[in-house]
Amino acid sequence: MEKIWLSSPHMGGNELKYIHQAFDQNWVAPLGPNVEEFEYRLESFIGQNKKVAALSSGTAALHLALIQCGVSAGDVVLCQSLTFAASANPIAYLGATPVFIDSERETWNLCPGALEEALAYYQKKGIQPKAIIAVHLYGMPYQVDKIHALSNKYNVPIIEDAAEALGSFYRGQSCGTFGVFGVLSFNGNKIITTSGGGALVVNGVEVKQHTVFLATQARDQAPHYQHSQIGYNYRMSNISAGIGCGQMEVLQAHVELRRKMNVFYHELFRDSHIHVHTECNDQYHSNHWLSCILTNGYEQRETIRLALEKENIESRPLWKPMHLQPVFANAKYFGENVAEELFEKGLCLPSGSNLSEQQKARIQNAFQNLKVSNSISIII
Repeated sequence: MEKIWLSSPHMGGNELKYIHQAFDQNWVAPLGPNVEEFEYRLESFIGQNKKVAALSSGTAALHLALIQCGVSAGDVVLCQSLTFAASANPIAYLGATPVFIDSERETWNLCPGALEEALAYYQKKGIQPKAIIAVHLYGMPYQVDKIHALSNKYNVPIIEDAAEALGSFYRGQSCGTFGVFGVLSFNGNKIITTSGGGALVVNGVEVKQHTVFLATQARDQAPHYQHSQIGYNYRMSNISAGIGCGQMEVLQAHVELRRKMNVFYHELFRDSHIHVHTECNDQYHSNHWLSCILTNGYEQRETIRLALEKENIESRPLWKPMHLQPVFANAKYFGENVAEELFEKGLCLPSGSNLSEQQKARIQNAFQNLKVSNSISIII
């Protein structure tokens, strides 16, 4: 049987047009008209007068955001624990100290109570954290009002990890535009892709220019190569940006198809105790990059995952919290056990915008077979 992937690339058809233009004009470099056009289309989509710098990855974008927040060795950076490692790794790149924060149960994102506990703790110790990394997990917006109120109260800037949330909105405003910096990703499994790539969302032309300066080896204005700062090779290529231009033409359609997959799972589990993660109220509008379920525990989660695997259907546990990762074993953590519980019970299901009706039927049949199996009871 053909494999059903969790989230595979979905081409719109016009990507090759932009790639061919780049070859025809010999713009095979980390600059060119496709890069400028892709940035313009992203800026137009997210709004809020934000500027966008197209980069080689979302991780690179987060790294440059931390640098521009003044993060250096020994500084404290607060980071959501339930997330992909790329949200936390750039903290380590800079020799800074990651401090992980628990999730809340509504959006699965940064818990305001645990975040304030951490902020108050460091304030009492006379230590000013340099940044808060807040993630829109699986496309679900975090509790923007509460988190940003704490950011303002304690004067700690927010870097908004919207790598999974292009096309998601909170109160009608695009995710990626709330923080001092916003991070986007166009990896192959994202809502749109440039094969690999990312972008940094910034406030104003000057910040964008400085981001691009850092991303192109921080070369000073001189007839020779001169460098007064450490730079990076982080700019997106014109070829990759060409793919992005074509993908922007189908972004909204991809979002709607992903949201329909979330409805598909709601219908599938309507009469069960399986919980499908969705918006808690109409202020949130998720792109549902991945649709996720909560089972009644680890055993049921694994039974489902392995049964789907036998049918050549990919599923995956939720991100393992960063404070449980061996590489961050010594990091400080604030909160309770919400992130751990979500990891233990949660499972990501196939959510691609290119899933066919036949593939959906296979998924449905796989769960129906599980439902009547002696090995598991979906209906509890």
